[in-house]
Amino acid sequence: MSTPESAAGPSTERGDEPVVEAPLTSLSTRAARQLTTTAKSEPQMQAITSRWLLKMLPWTDVKGGTYRVNRRLQLRIGRGRVQFEQNGADDIRAIPETLTELPVLRGYSDITVLEEIADRLRVRQVRVGEVLFDAGQPVTETYLVVHGRFTRYATGKFGEEEVIGVVTDGDQMGDEAVGRADPLWLTSVRAETPGVVLVLPWDALTQIVDGAPSLAAHLDAFAERQRKPMNRKGEADFPVHAGHVGEPTLSSGYVDYELSPREYELSLTQTVLRIHTRVADLYNNPMDQTEQQLRLTIEEIRERQEWELVNNREFGLLHNVDYGQRISTFTGPPTPDDLDELLSMRRKTKLLLAHPKAIAAFFRQCNRRGLVPGTANVDGHEVPAWRGVPLFPCGKIPVSPQHTTSIIALRTGEADQGVVGLYQTGIPEEYQPGLNVRFMGIDTAAIMSYLVTAYYSLAILVPDAAGILENVQIGRSAE
Repeated sequence: MSTPESAAGPSTERGDEPVVEAPLTSLSTRAARQLTTTAKSEPQMQAITSRWLLKMLPWTDVKGGTYRVNRRLQLRIGRGRVQFEQNGADDIRAIPETLTELPVLRGYSDITVLEEIADRLRVRQVRVGEVLFDAGQPVTETYLVVHGRFTRYATGKFGEEEVIGVVTDGDQMGDEAVGRADPLWLTSVRAETPGVVLVLPWDALTQIVDGAPSLAAHLDAFAERQRKPMNRKGEADFPVHAGHVGEPTLSSGYVDYELSPREYELSLTQTVLRIHTRVADLYNNPMDQTEQQLRLTIEEIRERQEWELVNNREFGLLHNVDYGQRISTFTGPPTPDDLDELLSMRRKTKLLLAHPKAIAAFFRQCNRRGLVPGTANVDGHEVPAWRGVPLFPCGKIPVSPQHTTSIIALRTGEADQGVVGLYQTGIPEEYQPGLNVRFMGIDTAAIMSYLVTAYYSLAILVPDAAGILENVQIGRSAE
């Protein structure tokens, strides 16, 4: 049953009085649009990012699908990080297989002995400010850090305290004393936060070695390797003379190479794009439907490609940067001092990558000190820079549940023995360099399929080409 208001037209309530809209006296815009063509945009995609890592990496064409990184023979073995399993506050155990990440146990394969070492480790809770050991004291224990932040420090020339570095989760202290007679601690270590460490008394390690001839032989070989002449980077030394006079007999030698260099095989990201033939045939004005579908598909593949270059366990930066090139923040938030320390670890750093929230946290620290970071012009874009090194945002760097992240520093290019991206050009049905689109046919439902594939990888040519600032806190502290 109609009312006077409904007969007159639609109405809305304003307070207690109904408002009646006047009847139309001309053609409505809704009806007029049926006779006109609207201006429209291409399909938009919110997930597209700047992808600075893909843009700034120099790309090397890998025709054989595999890239071998030949290096000079390395005598000093790099450090890894031990992993732990925890079943309670005091039930913490090192995973035996990961003990081979310690330089002295690298390559040792007797799992029975590794399990015995893991069983001998004892849990110790550490208080804030507690000193684990002082410089000059004999080494009586070795330590594995389960959790916490510890500062290495020494006494300076004029009696002041000098901070040498920071030790955090997974690091170890004391294994470098293996093979030395009457070893002494070179620095002191103090806990800056409450922490947990696993402790192995030196006497217990000696007992294990005495009962395991294979471990004794392994440690002897390790000690012999460390006694060989090496340069400051731990590579096999090459004898040279300098500053001599007369006609002395010059030393001779050769540059030895690693016998098992690392090889990088190209990884890939693939998907199948499906388009109905009716859509591809009829709905192409003013935009080609197949082209737009393919454009957005490639954007998604490139986003995943950059994620893999950062996070992939086989070749991604976060998992493949040498642990000797990783440092921790001194206080938590990323300070100018932390970035200076990161830059000092390599020559010719070309770029820094950080999560946008980490960049904001760094700017807050600069603001507190009254510092203004500079800028750098990169391909016509003004980007923030520190010490002249551009600082690029990269949302693919993860943020942990504890609100910490990492900042990555890179030297790039083959000529500078840096980091290079790997791809192969000239592949069949190539659509972009290293990416092809292959028609897979039409099924009985009249749907066309296209296989879209991107081939890529990443190689770090020498260890100091990349470095990471870890444990970067991004939260805003209360004032």
